[in-house]
Amino acid sequence: MASEGSSAASKRTAVERKGDRELVVTRTFDAPVHLVFEAWRNPELFKRWWIPKSAGMSLVSGDMDIRTGGTYRLVFKHPAFDQPMAFFGTYKEVTENTRLVWTNEESDQGALTTVTFEEKDGKTLVTLHELYPTEAARDEAIAGSAEGLPEQFAQLDELLAAGE
Repeated sequence: MASEGSSAASKRTAVERKGDRELVVTRTFDAPVHLVFEAWRNPELFKRWWIPKSAGMSLVSGDMDIRTGGTYRLVFKHPAFDQPMAFFGTYKEVTENTRLVWTNEESDQGALTTVTFEEKDGKTLVTLHELYPTEAARDEAIAGSAEGLPEQFAQLDELLAAGE
């Protein structure tokens, strides 16, 4: 799968299939881990970068109780569809500045998502790992929302560069 274009390796998002059911996405951000983690944990910041601008979608509502055992529910609206789409699940693990693990419960084909944060020399490597119940579910996710991850991570990079 192609990575987002940029001459600097640290600005590229690598998207890779692993095994039959896994998707791994990595990107290094030029910001310390506490700022990168905060952009994932703070609902107001998260809403500013999570939806790829090119998708034409809007976030209608976003409830995020980011703690181990907490839940989330994100509702999106796309102009081409009459009904909003809801994505929801449970946070299985929240470890400050290190790791987020959540379920995607909107269908029986939802992934278990793990995001890790590793700081080195003031930069943060983010690894997003999704484990799907089937190969078909993984491939469907890649054809759908996963294609937006490079753009989403570029938007996060812009947010961090702006000092927010």
